[in-house]
Amino acid sequence: MTGMTVLVVGGGGREHALGIGLAASDSVASVHTAPGNAGTAMIGTNHAISASDIEGLISLAEELDAGLVVVGPEAPLVDGLADSLRAKGTPCFGPHSEGARLEGSKLHAKRLMQSLGVPTGGCIVVESADEIDTALDSFEPPWVVKRDVLAAGKGVTVTSERRQAAEALSFGLESDGFVLLEEHLSGEEASVLVMMDESGYVCLPPSQDHKRVGEGDTGSNTG
Repeated sequence: MTGMTVLVVGGGGREHALGIGLAASDSVASVHTAPGNAGTAMIGTNHAISASDIEGLISLAEELDAGLVVVGPEAPLVDGLADSLRAKGTPCFGPHSEGARLEGSKLHAKRLMQSLGVPTGGCIVVESADEIDTALDSFEPPWVVKRDVLAAGKGVTVTSERRQAAEALSFGLESDGFVLLEEHLSGEEASVLVMMDESGYVCLPPSQDHKRVGEGDTGSNTG
């Protein structure tokens, strides 16, 4: 069988979908997933190595002689998995740790956009409970509360209820030490992903998340 061995990092539905696409490629001989799930076991081989075990994943990639490592979750990228793999000479699909900070820290992303003149909504960093009421008064509802941590897509609260917004701010303060309150921007949301390297880029088709658990964009986020 010709083609490369590919290691997919992660254990969710996203990694299952990635594995299906990779397994269908003529360039791929086998797909391995760490840690994987029941779905990935049907298309390749699972390995009981956590996505947070950077050293274990590097060793596995070397053991498999992987021609490519595809990283699904954000946390290993923030922790430098792609950097470490490339330093060992293993190609990795995923940004280096500094690039991954754009997803890992909403405050970092916001400040970078502001410094580069990229249009973005207004934002207040709330650092104490005494600042909550003043911060909420600064924006019209609905309010957007964002924790500055990786939260599996569930670190954002959008609400028109002042009490709920205040509770979300309080929770973020207790958990993380500070929290972001952002201006709400209305309209259609779209994600436009661009894959790039040092020689060029490719734009993927626009997509749209439907994260809320209820119909009509209601309820809490599901990730």
